[in-house]
Amino acid sequence: MRIEFDRDTCTGMFQCTAEWEAFEENRDDGKADLLDAEPKEGDDADVFVREIPADAEFDAKMAARVCPVDAIRVYDDDGERIV
Repeated sequence: MRIEFDRDTCTGMFQCTAEWEAFEENRDDGKADLLDAEPKEGDDADVFVREIPADAEFDAKMAARVCPVDAIRVYDDDGERIV
């Protein structure tokens, strides 16, 4: 399972940081950061991707669900979006 975070879309409400410790507040930029993430290949320079550890799947899904601007997406191992 993997998560994608569109940092450009993020509006800095930081609700994701309360749901999963992999998200961290970046008050200087007014946006969240996804720790241990890599930029997505291609033209999406502001989209960051990382694998979700099995013990963090619930928290990652909750972070995606509470994002008010839909900047966080969770995909299963087949590449299908689940949140």
